[in-house]
Amino acid sequence: MKHTVRAQLAQTVNLTPQLLQSIRLLQLTAPQLEMELRQALERNPMLEPDDADEIGETGLEHEAELEAAALEAAAFDELPDAVYLSGGATGGGDDDACARIAETGSSDYRLRLLQELAFAWNERDLRLAQWWLDHSDERGFLERPTAALAADGALALDVDATELEAVRQRLLHGDWPGVAAAGAAECLLAQLLKTPDDATRTLAARILDERIDALAAHDHAALAAALKVDTAQVECAIALILSLRPSAVEEPAEADLGHVIPDVSVRFLGGAWRVALNGRAAPRIRLAAHCEQALAGAPGEHGVLRGLLDEARWLIRGIAMRNDTLLRTTQVLVERQRGFLERGEEAIAPLTLREVADAIGMHESTVSRITSGKYIQTPRGTFELKRLFAVRLDGAEVSGAAVKAMVKRLIDAEPGHAPLADDVIAGLLARRGVRIARRTVAKYRDQLSIPSARLRCKPALAA
Repeated sequence: MKHTVRAQLAQTVNLTPQLLQSIRLLQLTAPQLEMELRQALERNPMLEPDDADEIGETGLEHEAELEAAALEAAAFDELPDAVYLSGGATGGGDDDACARIAETGSSDYRLRLLQELAFAWNERDLRLAQWWLDHSDERGFLERPTAALAADGALALDVDATELEAVRQRLLHGDWPGVAAAGAAECLLAQLLKTPDDATRTLAARILDERIDALAAHDHAALAAALKVDTAQVECAIALILSLRPSAVEEPAEADLGHVIPDVSVRFLGGAWRVALNGRAAPRIRLAAHCEQALAGAPGEHGVLRGLLDEARWLIRGIAMRNDTLLRTTQVLVERQRGFLERGEEAIAPLTLREVADAIGMHESTVSRITSGKYIQTPRGTFELKRLFAVRLDGAEVSGAAVKAMVKRLIDAEPGHAPLADDVIAGLLARRGVRIARRTVAKYRDQLSIPSARLRCKPALAA
C-alpha cells in the first residue's frame, strides 16, 4: 500500500451557537417569536419587558445594538458564498450549510416535501425530485407536458429520461400521492390506488381513465350506459372519487388560518411607499439595567449569571438583526413591486429570490427564511411576503401571476351569452404584447377554478 501526503486549501466558516441563533430567529413567524420572547423573559432574569415605547409601528431604533451585532456576530450577510459554507473544496454546487437548519412550517409545499423525502431518499434522487417539483404549480400539477419536461430535465441534469420518469413515479405514488401529476385524472388515480382494492375502486379508476369528461358533466346515467353497469354502482364509484383531494398538496399541520399578524406594514405617505415594522407583533425586551450594573461590580465568580447575561445580549442583538433584515428585504420588495401596490395583480413584476438577495447583499436562503411565514399589511390587503415574488413567463417581460390576473379580468368582462374561448383570450393577450399558448390560458383558468367557455355559456334573454 502506498501512502501519499496531499496539501489542500479550503475556506470554511464556523457557525457559532450565537450565529445559529440569529439564523433561527430569521425564520420565526410573529406568533413563534412572541412565544420565544415570553419564554426568554420567564427563564432569564437578565431580561425585562420594554414598555417604554408603545408605538404600534416602528423603524430601527437600536442602532448601537445593530452595530454591535454586526461586529461580534460576523453577521450572516457577510458570510461567503454557499460553496465555502459547505466545507470547502468537495464540489457540491450550491449547497448552503445554513439551509440545513429546518425551515419549520414553510408555506412552500415543495420545501416541506423535500424535507420529508430527505430522510429516506439519496441525494441523486432528491435532485431529480426537485426538478419535477420546481416545474409543478401550486396544486402539485406539472406545468408542461411530461415528455417535454423529461427531455429538458435529462439534458439539464445529465441523466437518462427513463430514470427521471422513474423518480416522478415515486413522487406520484409516494407519501403525497398525486404530486407531480400530469393532470387531475392522474392525481386522482394515484390517490385512488391508496384505497382498498375492490369493485368500487376498479370502477372509479375506469371512470377517471376513460370517462372523466362525463364525470365532469355529472351525467350519471350516461356513465352507467357507457360503462355497462348499474347507476347505483356508478354513484358509489363517484362518491369514492369525491372523497379524494382535488390537489395532492398538503397544508402544514401547524397552519392556523384563523387570523394572521402582519410583521410589517406599508403605506403611501409623502409621495413614497414607506415600510415600517409592526411593533405589536411581539413583546419588546431589554436588559435589566440593575442586574447588569450589580453583576459588573460584584466580587468573585458568577459564571452562571454572566452566562445568562451573555445569552440575553445575544438574543437582543439577534432580534435587532432579524428586524433589520426583515425591514431591508421588505423595502426592496415594495420598491420592485410598486406597480402591484398601485395598480393591482396585472402589474406584478417578475422577481426572484436571487434578485432580492443581490439587492440587500445576502444569500438566497436568508431571503427565503425572512419571507417565509411573514405577512405584510398593504392597502390591497394583508398577505404573505412571498406573494411579492413572481416567476417570469417564458419569452415575455411579465410574470405568470400578472398574466393570470389578465385572464381573470377578460373572463369577468365577457358577455354571458358569448364567453371567450381559450384561443380567443390568447389572441387578445397577444395584442397587448403578451404571447402565450392556448394551453397556458387553460392552465391559468383551471388554477382560477373557472370552467371552460362551453360550461360558462348562458342563454341570451329573449327580447
